[in-house]
Amino acid sequence: MEKAKIQSFTDLHVWQKGHEFVLFIYKVSQSFPKAELFGLTSQIRRAAVSFTSNIAEGFGRRSFSEKAHFYSIAHGSLVESQNQLLIARDLKYISLKIFQDGAEQTVTLSKVINGLIKASKIKSH
Repeated sequence: MEKAKIQSFTDLHVWQKGHEFVLFIYKVSQSFPKAELFGLTSQIRRAAVSFTSNIAEGFGRRSFSEKAHFYSIAHGSLVESQNQLLIARDLKYISLKIFQDGAEQTVTLSKVINGLIKASKIKSH
């Protein structure tokens, strides 16, 4: 069976999984206290969205080194999301189960984005 050609960033597995993570973050952060609307709620949502946005931007770049640059920024946003999930857990804004679900997603995304970064760097040399 032949693999379908990737024509859009939305065809990338990492973007699809990242999009699921964004939706997860938006859903769980709805229950954060109203006092956090411009604090942690905003921060965690922006970090998650930044992950998929930087994948999209990297996909649109011509050179592999530029792609790797944006994919690396996406990885940084993912790590930021991990930190914010820890804060939400420790402040008891989310349950341990929700934290574990989110943490699992970030570990999977980290592995996939690191593979994409590595592949981009190999192709740029």
